[in-house]
Amino acid sequence: MTLIIVESPTKAKTISKFLGKEYKVESSFGHIRDLPKSKMGIDIEHGFQPEYEVPTKSKKIVTGLKADAKKATEVILASDEDREGEAISWHLIQALNLDEKKTKRIAFHEITKTAILAALDHPRTLDLNMVDAQQARRVLDRLVGYELSPFLWKKVAKGLSAGRVQSVATRLIVEREREVQAFVAEEYWSLSADFKGVSEDEIFTTDLYKIRNKTFDKLTIKKTDAEEVQKLLLKTPYAIDKIEKKEVSKNPGAPFTTSTLQQSANRHLGFSAKQTMMVAQKLYEEGHITYMRTDSLNLSPKFIGESEEWIKKNLGSEYAMAGGRAFKNKSKNAQEAHEAIRPTEAMNTPEILAAKFDKNQERLYRLIWQRAVSSQMTPAKLAATAIDVKTTVKKDTYIFRANGQTLIFPGYLKVWPEKTKEQTLPLLVEKQEVALTDLRADQHSTNPPARYSDASLVKELEKHGIGRPSTYAPTISTIIARNYVERDDNKKLKPTSIAFVVTDLLIKHFHKIVDYKFTADMENDLDLIADGEKGWVPVISDFYHDFHDNLKIKYEEINKNDIMPEEQSTEICDKCGAAMIIKTGRFGKFLACSAYPDCKNIKKMTGDAGGEKKEPDAKTLELEKKYAGVVCDKCGSPMKVRVGKYGPFLACSAYPKCKNIKNIERPGDGKEVACPVCGNGKIVKKFSKRGAFYACNAYPNCKNAYWGQPTGDKCPNCEALMITDKDDEVKCSNRGCKTGK
Repeated sequence: MTLIIVESPTKAKTISKFLGKEYKVESSFGHIRDLPKSKMGIDIEHGFQPEYEVPTKSKKIVTGLKADAKKATEVILASDEDREGEAISWHLIQALNLDEKKTKRIAFHEITKTAILAALDHPRTLDLNMVDAQQARRVLDRLVGYELSPFLWKKVAKGLSAGRVQSVATRLIVEREREVQAFVAEEYWSLSADFKGVSEDEIFTTDLYKIRNKTFDKLTIKKTDAEEVQKLLLKTPYAIDKIEKKEVSKNPGAPFTTSTLQQSANRHLGFSAKQTMMVAQKLYEEGHITYMRTDSLNLSPKFIGESEEWIKKNLGSEYAMAGGRAFKNKSKNAQEAHEAIRPTEAMNTPEILAAKFDKNQERLYRLIWQRAVSSQMTPAKLAATAIDVKTTVKKDTYIFRANGQTLIFPGYLKVWPEKTKEQTLPLLVEKQEVALTDLRADQHSTNPPARYSDASLVKELEKHGIGRPSTYAPTISTIIARNYVERDDNKKLKPTSIAFVVTDLLIKHFHKIVDYKFTADMENDLDLIADGEKGWVPVISDFYHDFHDNLKIKYEEINKNDIMPEEQSTEICDKCGAAMIIKTGRFGKFLACSAYPDCKNIKKMTGDAGGEKKEPDAKTLELEKKYAGVVCDKCGSPMKVRVGKYGPFLACSAYPKCKNIKNIERPGDGKEVACPVCGNGKIVKKFSKRGAFYACNAYPNCKNAYWGQPTGDKCPNCEALMITDKDDEVKCSNRGCKTGK
């Protein structure tokens, strides 16, 4: 029996379908060894050697794999072909006491029968350079986090953390927010005119394009200028000055890399980077797409040929790019994988596989299929027309321009979901007189820079050379989980108050940690380690000793009160009567008793704690009106609308004597769902200490509740409600049912 070990149970299940009974495919469930959680686990004095251990959750798995390995005639390691996958294979060799020289290593970029059999025919040995690169990253991040985080605890606030890539990403978001805060809108004006040709049906719209035969910056025209020009041009004659016509070709985009997939999924589907990678992981492990952590733009000749065949058969030969199209990668470090993200089979259209997917899998697969296939299609062709309308006033010429375009041939747009705006202009000739029907002066103002979305942050990280395909999504998830960043109402990334404090501290005292160029150079060093051109220990040593020496100096040099000065408040401690002061912690500002440590009373900040009353927003005012007259069912005092971490709620006005609170019911974000248990109530969104949940509004008579949002659909197997969990996966609410799990 040959034992094949992969890192994922889904991957193991898919591979098992392609192999005979002489193979046994098992999963390690990810890494089976890691640095310890209770200590640094790195021997700095002896070449930064890591001290790995098998965590409790992996011990049973290791025991089972050891037993399987003893029975096997050979062991083949088949984790993903990137640094993380190579490291998983190396840890398996160490933990299972396998012979490194005899243990085979195979890798593939798609989980198909052809790819698996080809990999088994061409096994290789472990790539220790890639293992060293992964180990260097892990050690480096542990050193930074383990030494810098306690410093932040002592000098800023407990519970904070710092990281080599996460701190740089946070800096980008903080600096963008400061640009937003510093932005001052600038007013400008534009002029647009409507003209008609021979008939009333030939009205077309133009914009002022040139003044005195010169183009101008959009901010040039102010209100007085616009009004003056408008008066001058209302009664002057106009004629067609010039007509330009040309055919424009529009080429398709390259197939997806990790970063462009995350960007497109964010724009087209509204997926976060984390959600995109979770859905893509399932598609890969089930054998539908190639490996999704890649920065390569290559496509296999097999796929290019299949795409050409599908295009010719379903759309016509005029849509197929003869011989295929290759794309040149702009990234000099594109080496994590050998192919772009694509469907494993071009013939497997989204419609053919729809029955195998949940909603999110279907949407993401469709995007990947469309991008990969359209990349092998002919360009779209458009007819572009520019018409200049001219008038002269007191020897000064004014030119208005109209731009039109019509689609001649859709090309790749037949498959890729990109809208092309068409505007048809009337048939006119040069020197022809046209009549002015309307002349408008419109006011505008400049807009502040937009906050980063997942898509734009990934693009910015990639531009700076920070991180690699496998790190973008985890980095965004980490800075949100550690309360440096939150999502605003538009799902954009907004820094919290503590992010400003920590970023400023790191820039001033630990500049290398958040320096864009230094972080990118470190990524390049890791690439050189993977290529065998650098040793990992010297790279770590060069960084660590300067970092550690500087840290010792900063412990003595920096005073916490200089970073986090205390502020006065108008509040009095309700326990001892002393004045309350405003402090800043990991989750923002809070009130603390000035008599600490004799009195350890702390309270959440209210709008008027600092002496300046904060006006409630429109939603809060609406809720206050709705719940006016509601009294506490424990003490009879009026209930007041308060806003907490999970949104508005009702709290007793007699606090702290009475601490009664109640949820404010609100419908779920989706369609209204009737309670299937009592049949009378509706499922509404509620909140608890554990976060949001969905429950019947007939409580306490009905105690039906769900930890995911009900979709309204019933499970095809057990008739229970289907729910959307925290990872946006649709599954059955019945824990004993496997639908969607």
